[in-house]
Amino acid sequence: MEIRLLKADEIECRVASVYENGVSLLLYKDARVDQKILDETFGMFGWQRHHEAIDGNLYCTVSVYEKVTGCWIGKQDVGVKGYTEQEKSQASDSFKRACFNWGIGRELYSAPFIWVPSDKCSIQKKGDRYFTKDRFKVSSIKYSKEREIISLVITNDKGNVVFTYTDKKKVENHQGISEEQIKELDSELKRTGVTMEDVSSRYEVGNNKSDISPEVYKRIMAALKKTKSAA
Repeated sequence: MEIRLLKADEIECRVASVYENGVSLLLYKDARVDQKILDETFGMFGWQRHHEAIDGNLYCTVSVYEKVTGCWIGKQDVGVKGYTEQEKSQASDSFKRACFNWGIGRELYSAPFIWVPSDKCSIQKKGDRYFTKDRFKVSSIKYSKEREIISLVITNDKGNVVFTYTDKKKVENHQGISEEQIKELDSELKRTGVTMEDVSSRYEVGNNKSDISPEVYKRIMAALKKTKSAA
């Protein structure tokens, strides 16, 4: 079963470093997103997590239930302590890393270097240290069929675009649908009560909506438009 790609509003931006001439950002996901995608993919009772201490480090094993064999299959990783609430942060980090092993958010490793120049953010100085109080978010993201980021737009807390990235060659080769079309598809699925699993089975497409070709998208939408609204 394929793990879906992260949506723009599920990706967080973290300030990695601040200099006089700009700010570098990192993309990450939080544990709530992992839990949501695990529920969607395997069902609320189809996965479990287990923590254990090994040589003073906290490990997390995320296991999913394989219906064909009737076995639990687990993938494990170790956490890193944060600066505050160290035990809690290490537990959360080990869980997120274990989810990476299952493929959740792995596409973030393909992110470009994100640099916001000083003319697009507010940089302050205290002593010898530079800092910013600006907050950033991913407003748009698009992936290739190889599950790599090919387009990315980041805005600040005022809604102004501060960073854009496009891999033109990969975008030209990408035949998927736009984020606006994905929203329209989601709206029709919600209205009709039809699931993405039903669509995937009927039209032989994966669960990654952005990989649906424009031609197949038209066929899916035409069929959904003819479908009555769910009670």
